[in-house]
Amino acid sequence: MKNSNNLHKVLLVGYNGANNTGSEARLAAIIEDVRTVFGDDVQITVPTLNEKNLRRYLKEESGIHIEPISPIFLWDVRRLVKSHDLVLLVEGSCYMDTWTDALLWAFLWTTTCAHRAGVPCIAYAVDSGKLSSLNRYLVKREASKTDLLITRTERAADELKKIGVTSPMEITADCAFNFKPKKEDSNILSQTWPESTEGMVGLAVVDFNLWPVVIRPWGKKEYLYRWPYYFSRSHSRRKKSEELARNWAREADRIINKYHRKIALICMEEVDEPLAREILSKMENSDQARIFSSSKFNASQMTRILRQLDLLVTSRYHAGVLSLEAGIPQIAVGHDTRLKGFYEELGIHQDYLIDSHHPDIWDKLQEKIDELIKNPLKVRKTLDKGFQEHLARSFKNRGLLEEFLKEKGWILK
Repeated sequence: MKNSNNLHKVLLVGYNGANNTGSEARLAAIIEDVRTVFGDDVQITVPTLNEKNLRRYLKEESGIHIEPISPIFLWDVRRLVKSHDLVLLVEGSCYMDTWTDALLWAFLWTTTCAHRAGVPCIAYAVDSGKLSSLNRYLVKREASKTDLLITRTERAADELKKIGVTSPMEITADCAFNFKPKKEDSNILSQTWPESTEGMVGLAVVDFNLWPVVIRPWGKKEYLYRWPYYFSRSHSRRKKSEELARNWAREADRIINKYHRKIALICMEEVDEPLAREILSKMENSDQARIFSSSKFNASQMTRILRQLDLLVTSRYHAGVLSLEAGIPQIAVGHDTRLKGFYEELGIHQDYLIDSHHPDIWDKLQEKIDELIKNPLKVRKTLDKGFQEHLARSFKNRGLLEEFLKEKGWILK
């Protein structure tokens, strides 16, 4: 271990610079946690594959340094880990291969490098999910080298323990619960779309058929995420994407015609935009809908938009998280375990969580939308209670960080 009297440099390894609202909100909240624990003189490094995107919402001000890294990350990660005093894994979707093996391997490699270099490594309010047999083995072996593993749901901790991860483990809540949007963004929705004051339903959509991103030496440019990573595409997958867009468009038109609500197509990550545009093109009432994307609006603005909805239907975990403070009624169309764990802890999974593979998904979704538009107060107390509980647990993250470092003998502010 490095000199315990000289802890100054902290490395935040995550999904930084992806134009992803959830990752942006988490990063802001985690930087606040780190500064609260260490003081304003701490030096924080944020590595990224996309420096331009990251600079949209993170400024290189006092104590913040943005570090571009290569998509072939092995050398850069090892170099950065060795030059820092503490490593935090800050991506929520840390221990899962739903999106891509490469992202999981990057976090496991970071842990491995930290372990070899004697640098403390903490997984900071993270989640677990689907893993192949190989990745379960790798997670068991490498994640067990983490000095402290903090999960954001009880389900995630249980899954990691079942795999055989032996690191000290704590359960809190996602960091984004204590993310605070800026006051100057309070009127962003009325300024952007004045007609939305008549009432609005948000659809936070995801094209499940793009994932996982796979590693290839070459491929079609239209499917390129960032070399050498390509979205999974085939004739069958494209057909499923088109059908998904048609069904969302049909439901959006039904809501407009029956309830006279506007439709906000919410893209919590830039990669959601093609599906949102396809939905809009298939709608009969496309003039009553707008796209709100993280490529244009920062996390503060997106949070303000989410909190002014009448109803949220989401396939994105952080849309549910960031809207919760306002008690916005929500329904999840889930394709992985993140929303499942979240809704279980809220106590609404049996009523308002719909599996994306459910045979009657669109009939069931229509039923739940009708239910909550007609009676939005039905879940308000449950959501308000859930937010207060999650907020309190979220603030425990910084307490665990401080306690861990004091036990290691580090001198804090």
